[in-house]
Amino acid sequence: MAHEEGQQHPLSIYFWIWGLLFVVSFFSYMVDYLNFQGMLRWTLIIVFMFVKAGFIVAIFMHMRWERLALKLAILTPPIAIVVLIGLMALEGDYTFLTRIEFFGESDFVPQSPHH
Repeated sequence: MAHEEGQQHPLSIYFWIWGLLFVVSFFSYMVDYLNFQGMLRWTLIIVFMFVKAGFIVAIFMHMRWERLALKLAILTPPIAIVVLIGLMALEGDYTFLTRIEFFGESDFVPQSPHH
């Protein structure tokens, strides 16, 4: 019976990614420390979050060395969820404004029934 060895990756790549995670985390904390406001704050937080998650999934969870079919099977559902959440957010403004127009700005006052 042949002895199969698992795939070995140099430890240096793990140390480099670990260092990059510290650097990206530092920038993420600087967003709060420098008191960014509004959309810039949330955009930077989301970008740094995705960068850190991407490094962790790609290197520490060994996704970088997997076959394309497995990558697609694992990554497609979260991407679809993000797209659908984005579409709901876009639709949410329209729905909210429609409700204000329909319910909030109306002159209609319900009448009590006359007996």
